[in-house]
Amino acid sequence: MKHFYIIIIICLYSQFGYSQNSNSNFGTDQTNFKNELSLETLQLINGLYQITYERYIWNNFTASLGFGYKGKEGLFRISELDGRNIQTGEIFYTGYQIIPEVRYYLRKTTDRTLSGFYFGAYLKYSNYNSDLNGHYTSSDNTHYDLAFEMGVDITSIGFMVGYKLPLSKHFNIDFLIAGPGTGHYNFRFKNSQDLPDEFYDDLNNLLEDYSILDLINSDFRFSKIDNSSKFSALSFRYGIAIGYTF
Repeated sequence: MKHFYIIIIICLYSQFGYSQNSNSNFGTDQTNFKNELSLETLQLINGLYQITYERYIWNNFTASLGFGYKGKEGLFRISELDGRNIQTGEIFYTGYQIIPEVRYYLRKTTDRTLSGFYFGAYLKYSNYNSDLNGHYTSSDNTHYDLAFEMGVDITSIGFMVGYKLPLSKHFNIDFLIAGPGTGHYNFRFKNSQDLPDEFYDDLNNLLEDYSILDLINSDFRFSKIDNSSKFSALSFRYGIAIGYTF
């Protein structure tokens, strides 16, 4: 995140030089495009491929719709569980997300549409699925195979602020600086193997050692009876995207 904000500061500084020459280089009439297609680049390292279409609506307001697919590849993964009785592999999740947005651009920060400082609101729906495989040893030394199918639906709403820097007549770079919000999680899991009741106690005790649960909900627990759980948590968006205007 430190390097992310350093890049933003450098680009904002370079905007002063751009603003002085943009009219002579591109021409105002030629750069008032009303459509943009963009590719989210920062999330590529996490195996997320997201394309967004943005349309200028009226009076500095725009509306956009983004669609992303998450593959198994990526640097950020949930590490394996390694406890006294429970051992699992790494957790890889795949799925998709849909993000409608509304933005308002501050006209005084640019001389062309679809660029400059902006703020807005977003709705983000994500659907992810994963497998959890491993082994469990009960107190009577009986060995069990773990074969969970897991899924989660996440609906997030929030506000955002960012800056879109023109690079040329058709290309912009979009810095989503901050996007705080709240997420509503619908978590579900299904086990294809029979497990004793004590497994769920051991699993919940093991998960307490993982800080990720502190970010979700301290009351969240696995149980043999309940195969789903709903909870809310804070969410946050940031990113860098390259856009083509037309």
